[in-house]
Amino acid sequence: MRQFDLVIRSRCAVTPVGVGAAAVAVSGGRIATVADYTAELPCARETDLGDVALLPGLVDVDVAVQAPGQLLSQGYARTTRAAAAGGVTTVVVAPAPARPAITSPGALRAHLHASAGNCATHVAFLGGVTPRSTPADLADLRANGVVGFACSLSDGGSPDLAPLDDTQLRKTMAELTMMDVPLLVHSEDSGELGVPGGPGNGAMLAARPPRAERRGLERVIAAARVSGARAHITPFVAAECAAIVAAARAMGVPVSAQTCPHYLCLPAEHVPDTDLSYRCRPPIRSDANRGALWSALLDGSGDIVGSVASGHRPGTGIAAIRWTLPALWTAAQRRGRGLDELSRWTSLRPAELVGLTGKGRIEAGRDADLVAFDAAAPQTVPATEGGPYAGRRLQGRVTRTWVSGEPVDSGPPSVHAAGRALLGGPLLPADP
Repeated sequence: MRQFDLVIRSRCAVTPVGVGAAAVAVSGGRIATVADYTAELPCARETDLGDVALLPGLVDVDVAVQAPGQLLSQGYARTTRAAAAGGVTTVVVAPAPARPAITSPGALRAHLHASAGNCATHVAFLGGVTPRSTPADLADLRANGVVGFACSLSDGGSPDLAPLDDTQLRKTMAELTMMDVPLLVHSEDSGELGVPGGPGNGAMLAARPPRAERRGLERVIAAARVSGARAHITPFVAAECAAIVAAARAMGVPVSAQTCPHYLCLPAEHVPDTDLSYRCRPPIRSDANRGALWSALLDGSGDIVGSVASGHRPGTGIAAIRWTLPALWTAAQRRGRGLDELSRWTSLRPAELVGLTGKGRIEAGRDADLVAFDAAAPQTVPATEGGPYAGRRLQGRVTRTWVSGEPVDSGPPSVHAAGRALLGGPLLPADP
């Protein structure tokens, strides 16, 4: 009888047939079979999670890995360890902010060198598109393995990704149509952005109104409609634009969108004005917007907002990759959503977006990238963690992560988190 490398049993496994009891057998880093929970499966190692859920590893698209002043290799080590601690098994790296920005094969090689032997997760890369990018530049990056491209219509990609005008956007999309890879777009339109009237978060919110996202989205849809390119809005924040995306999809325009947990969990009314850990682009918007954004995500068809990513930006935005899963679950379960939907938003659809066919599902033939998630366990994010969830009580806890069937040492866990769960700290704002 065949002997497997590893068998993981769970009474709450998320598989393509639903959520239920299963045993997952792993050989050579891949899932060999998914069997009944009690099936006899000879193996070298076995883990029984009991009632703790088994999920496919998260695929986090558009992650910045390097903080200002940090070596690139340090950025990869720290970011991927934090990612693995949060159940992320594949990080799809944003081309910027980073040094160097991934806009040429040489820069991509620098990232490959910095990440080699340094990562706790799988890593894939997005190529950056600038006004100076040529068709040859894009083709060279694709030939060297990028899984998609990213650009900005304003300052969303940092100074290294200067905004594209409409001509450049159309030309880029025409090239990417032939490559059959997506273009991820930060869609705030530079012409609609103001100058903040002060240093606080409220001033930034006033300077970056929803109409900037709406105008940029209209530009992206117009270019995608002509070219047929797959355009992906990241992040999608202004919920008033949901109808525009739905209408474009109904016309056959291949546009999709992803949002981030902080836009779904934290309304502007609860954002301290002077706390820079809440600073991001686009800014966190109102509670009414948060509710409407949930409606777009829960549309069911995936035709408006289909996926959720961390939006991790260490040093230049919100850095909370470790808390994506529990923060999102805390808010999702209040709305009666299940682990299968959570997995679809964070694993399956992101993997499909960038063509990572071995990721996103627990089924035979896929990579054995797996997460043990105790959905019933509360925890309090340590105050020393920083970021917008510091001191907050969250529901759900990642207890173990496997990458290619091997358990990941993601560094010392927040050992006080579980013990502090009953000691208080603010909850995420309650849904109305």
